[in-house]
Amino acid sequence: MSEPQPDDRTPAPSLSQTFADAARRAGIGQVTPGETPTAASLIRAIGGVRGLIESLLPGLAFLVIYTVTSDLTPSVLAPVIVAVGFIVVRAVTRSPVMPAVTGLLGVAISAALALFTGRAEDNFLPGLIINAVSIVVLLVSIIVRWPLIGIIVGLLTGDSTGWRSDRAKFRVVLVATWCWVGLFALRLGVEGPLYLTSQAAALGSVKLILGVPLYAAMLWVTWLLVRTAFGHGKSDADARS
Repeated sequence: MSEPQPDDRTPAPSLSQTFADAARRAGIGQVTPGETPTAASLIRAIGGVRGLIESLLPGLAFLVIYTVTSDLTPSVLAPVIVAVGFIVVRAVTRSPVMPAVTGLLGVAISAALALFTGRAEDNFLPGLIINAVSIVVLLVSIIVRWPLIGIIVGLLTGDSTGWRSDRAKFRVVLVATWCWVGLFALRLGVEGPLYLTSQAAALGSVKLILGVPLYAAMLWVTWLLVRTAFGHGKSDADARS
């Protein structure tokens, strides 16, 4: 009879670990709470130089082509071609392709919707829906007293619930969550009327301005806010040890 073999299987990560890993891959996870955010960490948060190009170029392609030609088909297909090119470049350079695949999926859905309806402004409808859903999710998290930024920071610091009993930390993550509500509300408030009045070219311009630059600025503000409370708590703990 053969002896039982030891179980070499790695235990599956817990749900909280899975969420924490996802948060670290997101922009806010690029700086440890309590540390000073730097320009380099901000660039990493938006995917580095490559991520910045991949975020901006498809929208820029739509804007330039639609402004010059006012032709829907090439205007929405050009970003799809650009996004496919990003996947090819990543595959050739043996870089992770999932960020580019995700980008292609979003661009392709937007293009398909615009081609189906024949309305150039519908190329921006998925983004408007995402902004609206984001506002709802953030507001619900505030109403139930679990601000979403607090959940993310708690997972990153390994303190999934303790921050709720610390008044300073709770106040900071509450303010930070409201800031993100403001970001998505600003986008929706500016882009919504342009969509309703069928101003596709203006939508393309506004989305570029309120996209990556505003997102990066909000990440910076969030880091600074979180640092005021979580950095202070870290220093106190070190002083007591």
